[in-house]
Amino acid sequence: MNQPQQLQAEQAARVLTLFSQHPPLIHCMTNDVVQGFTANVLLAVGASPAMVIDQQEAAQFSAIASGLLINVGTLTRSRSAAMLAAVTAATQQQRPWTLDPVAVGALSLRSDFCQQLLAYHPAAIRGNASEIMALAGQTVSGRGVDSLHGSLQAVEAGHLLARATQAVVVISGEQDYLCDGENTLTVSGGDPLMTRVVGTGCALSALVAAFTTLAGSRLENLATACWLFARAGEQARRQAAGPGSFRSHFIDALWQLSAQEVR
Repeated sequence: MNQPQQLQAEQAARVLTLFSQHPPLIHCMTNDVVQGFTANVLLAVGASPAMVIDQQEAAQFSAIASGLLINVGTLTRSRSAAMLAAVTAATQQQRPWTLDPVAVGALSLRSDFCQQLLAYHPAAIRGNASEIMALAGQTVSGRGVDSLHGSLQAVEAGHLLARATQAVVVISGEQDYLCDGENTLTVSGGDPLMTRVVGTGCALSALVAAFTTLAGSRLENLATACWLFARAGEQARRQAAGPGSFRSHFIDALWQLSAQEVR
């Protein structure tokens, strides 16, 4: 594996310009807790979100959407059937799909289901260190959605997972690491207050799903999604009085930064 490289602002600006020229429609099969916040994050950067969850409709919609997000945060057996139908349709139509393996390794239904989904070759997998390590088959410690491992500890597992699935693996933490099986990009920044707002990780996965739809280097494209998210967190923190106002300022910051970088 090559040494990790830091994504540069100039690279991010190029990708954001491309994104503004090709705004995607993203099919979000995400958890019930974060649907509204996820939709607002996508709208703020110029993408179009849609939450279609019926099994038959999900399969139909994934065939026409630009990309698909599968987030197993509030997984049920009936919802897993709808998600599998959507992934199958997206794969058949060569639409990129992204997996967010929420709490994999801690709970059996979602762990087994996500392992099943890996056979459909996601374009991206975005999770915390414990989730990525568990998905790669390693024994980990975690508390549901909370990782007890640093993101750097999961880089080797990220590359193993990337080589097995052909996905770009995004490991979120105080520093983000993105792995494609050979190369590693890192993104620094953000703010600890981001961990005090429900749904930031899930919304990042939706943003990652949106950036999988772009042409060019997928590793660089997805690192730009993380870069934009981190910069928005920093900007929002300077204005926020606490978690409640941070949420609103964060969405505003995504809107402002997206337009600013394109200019």
